[in-house]
Amino acid sequence: MLLAMGGFAIEDMFVKWAAQDLPTGQILLLLGIFGTPVFALMARHQGGSFWTRDLLHPAVMWRNIGEMVGTFGFITALALTELTTATAIFQASPLAVTLGAALFLGEKVGWRRWTAISVGFLGVMVIIRPGFDGFQLASLWSVLAVFGLSVRDVATRRIPARIVTAQVAAWGFAAVGLLGAGMLVVSGGAQVPDLKAALWIGGALSFGVAAYWAVTQAMRVGEVAVVTPFRYSRLVYAMIIGIIVFGERPDALTLTGAALIIGSGLYTFARERMRARAEARAARSAAVADALREAA
Repeated sequence: MLLAMGGFAIEDMFVKWAAQDLPTGQILLLLGIFGTPVFALMARHQGGSFWTRDLLHPAVMWRNIGEMVGTFGFITALALTELTTATAIFQASPLAVTLGAALFLGEKVGWRRWTAISVGFLGVMVIIRPGFDGFQLASLWSVLAVFGLSVRDVATRRIPARIVTAQVAAWGFAAVGLLGAGMLVVSGGAQVPDLKAALWIGGALSFGVAAYWAVTQAMRVGEVAVVTPFRYSRLVYAMIIGIIVFGERPDALTLTGAALIIGSGLYTFARERMRARAEARAARSAAVADALREAA
């Protein structure tokens, strides 16, 4: 998970560089063109196919819509705001997923986790600081990214188990590419990337694909409640890159908001782990009681 988050942070760095020379739509199109075949080949290796009826499954379609909205929002935020600010707001995604699971999937969320979610979103407001001198309208693109990618992750929970992970990823990249193509048709501005821009896009794809593989392995091999909190290391990497590469200097409010988001997220994961253990103990106790009754 630590390697994955480092890879995503480096991918963000390359995308931010590329956005200085290329329109957002073209970046999305290039990511789709080159990312889709990679995961389509992975899906074939895992026994899945790119062209299948499952592509029209409602959960898959909602996931792709969320992927398009979230990726568009985050890449636009990277282009217009500081890397540290965009990443800090983006860390609210797990809290938004918990909120979405409670509202749309019927998952039980107690008052403690509702409080943690509220504190996390308060952290987002502290970073954005609407109505104050430091307010940046462009920061709302990161909020759009949180919304879109939360829709994606909630929908992912409804995708049938028969669909392999690489299929889902390939469809997501294809959806992003289609969005980019549509944006270019409307706005124009496409250009042949020079060597520098091509290197930035190539770097983003290389580290993005490697990071996606690493995060998938982490979630499959490790216990989810243990490895998931390490997602927040992405902010640490982003701060290091932002300071060293882009000369960013996060102010006190940004750091305070980031601390609120990460703290509430870690507390939410801890509560989920405690609840899972309590449910497991209750299930074991019920099984023992049933066995005793049958023996009697």
